[in-house]
Amino acid sequence: MSKRIINKVAVIGSGIMGSGIACHFANIGVEVLLLDIVPRELTDAEKAKGLTLEDKIVRNRLVNTSLQTALKSKPSPIYHQKFASRITTGNLEDDIAKVADVDWIIEVVVERLDIKKQVLESLDKHRKPGTLITSNTSGIPIKFMSEGRSDDFQKHFCGTHFFNPARYLKLFEIIPGPKTSQEVLDFLNGYGEQFLGKTSVVAKDTPAFIGNRIGIFGIQSLFHQVKDLGLTIEEVDKLTGPVIGRPKSATFRTVDVVGLDTLVHVANGIYDNCPDDEAHELFKLPNFINTMMENKWLGSKTGQGFYKKIKGDDGKSEILSLDLDTLEYRKKKSAKFATLELTKTVDKVIDRFPILIAGKDKAGDFYRKNFAAMFAYVSNRIPEITDELYKIDDAMKAGFGWEHGPFQIWDAIGVEKGLDIMKTEGYEPAAWVNDMLASGSKAFYTVKDGATYFYDIPSKSQTKVPGQDAFIILDNIRKSKEVFKNSGVVIEDLGDGILNCEFQSKMNTIGGDVLAGLNKAVDLAEKDFQGLVVGNQAANFSVGANIGMIFMMAVEQEYDELNMAIKMFQETMMRMRYSAIPTVAAPHGMTLGGGCELSLHADKVVAAAETYIGLVEFGVGVIPGGGGSKEMALRASDQFHKGDVKLNVLQEYFMTIGMAKVSTSAYEAFDLGILQKGKDVVVVNKERQIATAKAYAKLMAEQGYTKPIRRKDVKVLGKQALGMFLVGTDAMEASKYISEHDQKIANKLAYVMAGGDLSEPTLVSEDYLLDLEREAFLSLCTERKTLERIQHMLKTGKPLRN
Repeated sequence: MSKRIINKVAVIGSGIMGSGIACHFANIGVEVLLLDIVPRELTDAEKAKGLTLEDKIVRNRLVNTSLQTALKSKPSPIYHQKFASRITTGNLEDDIAKVADVDWIIEVVVERLDIKKQVLESLDKHRKPGTLITSNTSGIPIKFMSEGRSDDFQKHFCGTHFFNPARYLKLFEIIPGPKTSQEVLDFLNGYGEQFLGKTSVVAKDTPAFIGNRIGIFGIQSLFHQVKDLGLTIEEVDKLTGPVIGRPKSATFRTVDVVGLDTLVHVANGIYDNCPDDEAHELFKLPNFINTMMENKWLGSKTGQGFYKKIKGDDGKSEILSLDLDTLEYRKKKSAKFATLELTKTVDKVIDRFPILIAGKDKAGDFYRKNFAAMFAYVSNRIPEITDELYKIDDAMKAGFGWEHGPFQIWDAIGVEKGLDIMKTEGYEPAAWVNDMLASGSKAFYTVKDGATYFYDIPSKSQTKVPGQDAFIILDNIRKSKEVFKNSGVVIEDLGDGILNCEFQSKMNTIGGDVLAGLNKAVDLAEKDFQGLVVGNQAANFSVGANIGMIFMMAVEQEYDELNMAIKMFQETMMRMRYSAIPTVAAPHGMTLGGGCELSLHADKVVAAAETYIGLVEFGVGVIPGGGGSKEMALRASDQFHKGDVKLNVLQEYFMTIGMAKVSTSAYEAFDLGILQKGKDVVVVNKERQIATAKAYAKLMAEQGYTKPIRRKDVKVLGKQALGMFLVGTDAMEASKYISEHDQKIANKLAYVMAGGDLSEPTLVSEDYLLDLEREAFLSLCTERKTLERIQHMLKTGKPLRN
């Protein structure tokens, strides 16, 4: 079999989805040709300029406008704006012949079979044999699209369904046509996972495939239950949000974001094309949905849906909710349930499900009805939409942002307990579930030797989930490979002489227990191992230091203890840099404050592409005190070259801290000087991150790692830099750009990064800078306004400007 390499793709159709897919291929370094139709009429602006329909700027107007709109959207579809240069635009009349030069053509035109067939026929004439050609349809049967096409086309054609937004949602459904070759399916499955960073799921060619079939069932089920149980939309969103491991937007807010018309389109498609579905009538739209469609209350795109944002008389924005009985908007109501209160102390979502289904209030009724319906539905979809149950879980987690799939939730409740609930609620599971219990398997999943196994229905046995060999799943090895544990960390043996230190605190904050665990990890690694990875697989790497602990010490004026705590933080970070073994940090998601400082001090960073990293301490009224201020001064010093304006270099690093800049991707972190070119690396698939970090730690150890020598050659600029910074902050405060307290914090940072008020540029040690940093941090902790900022952050999760 010849090796297939993707250097260039063509994306046909530049709407939200097409532009998003084009941007994601550009994200991973692939050259993209983005094509769309030629406009048939001139705009008034074009007429005023004297342009004609033959001018190239007019002919490419639709594609260029769509791409520019996408690039300006938030959240951004692209890791770094400079990656947009990898995308070339064109139109389907002048540029279609260029598809002969690409390795993969992806059709993303409007969801109409007649139009798709027309476009595919045209592409068939121009593509070279062997080129992959796929359709990003969300529900049109693949078999209809490839009818009448050449044999080579049909062999290389299938569905590749990206979920919107393509950068952020991980599901990549691959749907074979009648003649798709196995080589093509295998290639796309591997490419989606390794290069695009997706969860690849091969689905059957059934209506809405896997993700939308189950997801739309879940939403439709809620639409019918909400009135039966007398729940408000706020109550449903409270019950179906983070408490059960779903996104904050939960159900109704998600529909508003996606668009009610999109949901209705898919639901109608399932209703029309799945007459034998036992839940067929559930896909019929309730009356309130029909009314909303008639009123064009489609969600964010029309300014109102289940929620509506208005401006009050005082000019402040307010969110109103739709009353489903009266179909009138009203003030939002708070939603509280006794059952949810019982889960507040249960950190792990998976451990909450047995509590939720045992609830004695309306919430308990809701969960029993909801899960009973879902369990019955997913069990009956096998083998219709897929033969393997794990694919349904993968699709829901990757496509809808669920932390746990339906079969994992059923396992958490207990398979037999789930059957009892179903029976009470009047649902019937598929026969294979009872067969599974009869065969001796009491769960859908088991873990053995660090790998996940699933119940395979045909063989009636637990079978290893394929594709895990490239991953290290910490949940699977934590118990069997644990070397040390305290209340803040678990240290696991990853094999090959490499340890992993995994944070276990709330939001992975760094307090005394985590620092003790990090020091223990370095001790163990230096004594008996070859290297250390600091990584976890929670939603976020770390949101920083435990500011609650800092606040308590500062309020009690326990300044000696606070000084010792900061010193311990600094020394722990320095141990990451100056230990006898290589240390690798694996940040992902939010990596803020102390989490960023830890990454700054590791020998190497293996960052997930979706890493939002920055030194944000200004938001709570202090400067980075765990070595971050010192490190930025050191990195500026290393950037000083002969002939440079050194003040400009230092100012860039100062502004990174002073403006609390946070990267919107790992690639932006290189611009901020937080990640370093030639040293740190980025992985697109977060699932591969720990395994990749381990491989780098092992390689560094095998190459003969030598303990670095602590630096005494950091060039600081003294009064020259300090004067510039003080003049700058004075001007900013005078023009009301920053507050008086902002200025005080900025001046403290300036003092540290300038190396104090030395009379001339001087070489100093890291320890000298750490002492300045700690002194500045401590002095700010004595300020009332700093304590107000910390308290506000602890209460609201938002920064206070005072």
